[in-house]
Formats: sequence, C-alpha cells, structure tokens
Amino acid sequence: MSHSVEHVLIVGAGLAGLRTAEELRRAGYEGELTLLGDENRAPYDRPPLSKQFVRGETDDTALRPAEFFTENRIDLRLGVAATGVDTEARQVTLSTGERLGYDRLIIATGLRPRRISSFPDAAGVHVLRTHKDADGMRQHLATASRAVVVGAGFIGCELAASFRARGVEVTLVEPQPTPLAAALGTEIGALVARMHTEEGVDVRCGVGVEALLVEEGNSTAAQDDSRPEVRGVRLGDGSVVEADLVVIGVGSIPVTEWLADSGIPLAAPADGGGVLTDEVGRTSVDGVWAIGDVAAWLHDTGRNRRVEHWTNAGEQAQLLAAALVGTEPPAAVRVPYVWSDQYDVKIQVLGTPALADEVRIVEDKGRKFLAHLFRDGTLVAVVGAGMTGKVMKMRGELAATHQSPVG
Repeated sequence: MSHSVEHVLIVGAGLAGLRTAEELRRAGYEGELTLLGDENRAPYDRPPLSKQFVRGETDDTALRPAEFFTENRIDLRLGVAATGVDTEARQVTLSTGERLGYDRLIIATGLRPRRISSFPDAAGVHVLRTHKDADGMRQHLATASRAVVVGAGFIGCELAASFRARGVEVTLVEPQPTPLAAALGTEIGALVARMHTEEGVDVRCGVGVEALLVEEGNSTAAQDDSRPEVRGVRLGDGSVVEADLVVIGVGSIPVTEWLADSGIPLAAPADGGGVLTDEVGRTSVDGVWAIGDVAAWLHDTGRNRRVEHWTNAGEQAQLLAAALVGTEPPAAVRVPYVWSDQYDVKIQVLGTPALADEVRIVEDKGRKFLAHLFRDGTLVAVVGAGMTGKVMKMRGELAATHQSPVG
C-alpha cells in the first residue's frame, strides 16, 4: 500500500459502520480503529423501530453489547459528528472543533429522511430514521386515535401495520398507483394494498398531500412544546383527512453535506446521490472509502447505485475489509435480499425487481402470495408474502443472473 494503515476512521456508527469494524478485525487488521457516531447511542438495529419498538413490544435494539467494542479494540465515540474532511492532511473535523487524523477514512454516514418543506413545524408530525425519532413516535402513538402515513414505501407500510396493531385508525397516502409501486411494481403493489385494506387501512393511492392542517395552542400538546398541533392533512383531490399523528415517509437523502469541498466524488442528486466508489467501496481519492446507504458502489451493469438494504451492509463490509487489508474477498455470488414484516406476514424480495419487464403472479392465497419477475424471459426476482420456503429456494436460480457480489 502507498500509505501504511495504522488508523482506520469509520464515520457513521450505524449497521454499515459497525459491520465494517467487525469485518476489518476479522480480516486481520490490527491497527487503531475508531467508530464515530453522531447519536448518543451505541450502534442499534433499525428494522425493529417501525415494528416491535414503536408498538412498545421491545426496548432492546442494540446490535452488540458494550464489551464487544472493548474486546475488539474499537474506539467508539458517540455524540460527535464529522463536519468536514481534509483529504490532503488526512484529517476529519469534528463538531467539537477537534481534528482527527486517519490513514484510511470509511464514510458510513447513511441517510436522513426527506421532509416536505412546505409543511409547518407542528407537534404530532414525525419522520422515522433514528432511535430518537421512533421513541417520539411511540410516545405519541400511546394517545393517538387517527394517523395519516404519507408515503407507502416499506417504512410507511410497516408503520401503517404497527399503528393498526395498536388500534389506531390509519390512512395511507401514496402518489403512486399502489403501495410499494416504486420498489415492487404495481401488480405486486396491488396485492399489498389489498392486505392493508383488509386490515382496515384507508388506502389512498394516486394522490398526494397538499397541506398540513394545524391548530394553534392545543392543550393536548406537550407542556414544553409550543408548536401548533397537527389536526390532519388536505390531499391533492381536495379531501381532508383528520389526524392527530402524521408520519412523513417520502424517502431519504444521503448524508454527504460534510464532504463539501473535500474533492470526494459524489453522484448527482438526480442519480440518487451518495459517494461514488468502485466495486469494493474505494473512492478515487486516496485513502477514502464508503459503504452502506450513503455509498453508490459500482455494479456489474457498469453503473453506480446505492442499495438501501439491511443485508447489503454486511455483504459490502466483507468486500471492503478484504480489499482494504489485501486479503481475498468472499467468492460467493450474493443475491440482493430484503424483507418487510407487515401484520402477521413477512414480505420477502429476492433479486432485483427493478430489472423486470414481466411479472407473473404464481400463487395468490389472499394474504399469502408468490410472484416471479422476469426480464427478457430470464428470472431476475422473486417476491413472496408468507411464502418463505418458496422464495428462498429460488436463490440458486437467481444467482446465475446476479454475478455482481452485491447485486
């Protein structure tokens, strides 16, 4: 290597950052290892936040016990954000004003939820990304009676299901023709919509939210919260939906502001944004790598794209760690995999639905269904609800069309 590796600095203490630290130690890296997180909480698991945690069924979301970091000689620094980087000096500026040196920098800062800029700042309006977001939502859910979920992606659908489980009336609003249309297409989305409708959710597709309706100085607001209280939304078709809890789930954007003027290449916002890397997470700037939701890795299609899947973080971490320390990466072909728990059904997605030009519904048993997705007659994805065995047995066939290690 052109520069000896004595200190690896990972910025971002989410799943991708944690798994990278783990894999570096597993791959034989013996130098200093710092894991920097801007939250005051050790790395935690995000999937339960929209499900068991928000419903009040669990408080334990920690990914590793405290002693793990000591045993693996990982210097975990929490409550500190990176605000800039000097790639020539190999130093990261922190929110404390400190400058922290590195030999290798790994960017794992993840995403932040999009907000709707025209909406006023009101009590009762939530986004979901962090543990703090979920905690605030859980507290509000305890007294809520009517909720509007804006955006029927995976998070929106999971929250709608969680709110119904708590007996709250739910309206799910989505500008696309069906829930999950962007991720799975409208044919499968229609099956998901049916499930939510059967559970009592008022599913409103093909319409957006035009305005947030608020009431000043409502007595139900928290004593220390002087903001107006949300009372509902007005949709693009003119209809009004009353609500005392509104969740905005309209996507996320990569956290890359701190990289401004650093020379580290970023994808254009129109292409999804994120840090541009090669197929193992290496950027064109010496000593700088990126991983996880914030990273636009090069894929076998010759294009860079971000993959916002839980399983992706661990798979990328193995490849990056091996490349950084110079060992042989794992050889197994990986097929992209994502799941979503909604009500009593696990929806599983194996492969890459975005590639498909044909959807075949193989089985439809109401809440349970199985779909095969093809491109030019070749199977590129399988989507199932409540069909775990039938989905996972297709992994081998899909591997043939997913030769890129991370899909």
